[in-house]
Amino acid sequence: MPTPSPSPPSSPGSTPTSLRAAFYLLTSVPLGSVTLVALLLPAGAGSALAVLVIGVPLLLTLVLSGIPLAALERRRLRLIDPVPLADPHREPPAPGLASWLRTRLQERCTWRELAYALLFAFVLWPLEALAVGTVLLVCGGLIGTPVMMAVGGDGEARVLKLWLADSWPEAFAVLVAGVVLLPMLTWPLRFVARGRAVLTRALLSPPEAALDSRIAELDRSRMRLVDAFEAERRRIERDLHDGAQQRLVALSMTLGLARLEKPAEPLAGLLERAHEEASAALVEIRELIHGIHPHVLTDRGLVAAVEDLADRSPIPVDVRLTVPDRLLEAVETAVYFAVSEALTNVAKHSGATRVTVTGEAAHGRLAVAVEDDGRGGAVADPGAGAAPDASGGTGLQGVADRLSVLGGSLLLSSPPGGPTVFRLEVPCPPADSRT
Repeated sequence: MPTPSPSPPSSPGSTPTSLRAAFYLLTSVPLGSVTLVALLLPAGAGSALAVLVIGVPLLLTLVLSGIPLAALERRRLRLIDPVPLADPHREPPAPGLASWLRTRLQERCTWRELAYALLFAFVLWPLEALAVGTVLLVCGGLIGTPVMMAVGGDGEARVLKLWLADSWPEAFAVLVAGVVLLPMLTWPLRFVARGRAVLTRALLSPPEAALDSRIAELDRSRMRLVDAFEAERRRIERDLHDGAQQRLVALSMTLGLARLEKPAEPLAGLLERAHEEASAALVEIRELIHGIHPHVLTDRGLVAAVEDLADRSPIPVDVRLTVPDRLLEAVETAVYFAVSEALTNVAKHSGATRVTVTGEAAHGRLAVAVEDDGRGGAVADPGAGAAPDASGGTGLQGVADRLSVLGGSLLLSSPPGGPTVFRLEVPCPPADSRT
């Protein structure tokens, strides 16, 4: 599944502070010089070795070099622009390097990022270095005049190669002038940095086609969720009508017969049957309620709920989850039912002898993996790139849709012979509110 859609751009009128703007432009200098070297070396070596075939991987590295730079630039942009810039890349439809390369080379944003890397390496950072260097040179030269006079030892210092300061009062006057000019000269850097941020956002934002595709996918997922929820409601209604209600009807009839019986022994037998029917009805009702929404998830959180699933699994399950105390209710519910569906499929189809559930929350995303040692060979849906084929059951398709609505993804790796790994990722913002 793709990552969440980006937030709208920040207001064009907002500008960063002078210090943050100067730091943003200053960090462009080492990053730009490293980018320039990283582009020139693969280009030169790859062109020279292309006839020997071994240069092709170097040229491929050059094409993909914009991806890590763009990821770093999206993070660095937060220094002066509080609105995050979303990653436009899609999740590969299958695990492995070949699938990742094929997906990235087919994306327009990969080539936009390469164009940005070339622009950054050859044009942008030299201009930024000139802007910041001019401020540092002028202000530093003025402020450092007393130091240069003291180091020179001859009682004079040349200020910015323009005039000669030959007395200490004059040197300290120049220092004061440098301190006064520093905020005045750094103030324009705010607008330079803001223009740079606008350019970065324009080049690295997801293209409109990707946004349209993401919106269409969300619409399809929501429609499937509506259908799935309606089907689930009908299933619960049918189960209650055909299961628990029929048992309670049988209980009522049995107790009615017990009232007509006079001998002690038949009455005792009928009452025993009535007790058994009542116990079975209560057990079935509890199972239905637990299937709708388990109380342990509401009361104790995701880790305790997954451990409860592991205790009730017919296959031994090791649980190693590291998550915050509580997550948003929608996230906890989606992850719980995803793990529940995975464990159910393992018990029914895998032939596994042991299952491991691992997960942790980091960088605002929760990643959970369910791995078994079974026979493998589960079929993935090539269209969704995440959920197993709907022809084999709609359970995991529903899980994938629920995670997609939350901005998450679901991947299945199941080579013949195993192991099968069911992996999900979902954003987990701080649970300031449980609604």
